[in-house]
Amino acid sequence: MAEKKLDFEQSVNRLNEIIRDLERGDTPLEDSIKLFEEGAKLAGHCQTLLQKAEQRVTKLVKTADQVEEVTFEPTE
Repeated sequence: MAEKKLDFEQSVNRLNEIIRDLERGDTPLEDSIKLFEEGAKLAGHCQTLLQKAEQRVTKLVKTADQVEEVTFEPTE
């Protein structure tokens, strides 16, 4: 795949295509390895995008007469 930067949705769609191709089981070994490598890079790219999005997410909490910006904290 070309070295253009895909957005999150495009990356996930491409990952799904790669998974379908690999699950079919009829892809030659060398092509399977290339698909796996591409998938690993896309997964890393998605993880980076998710981390950046998480850092940008803020929650507005309304208090008495002011709005306070609070950093989003994931619940795990």
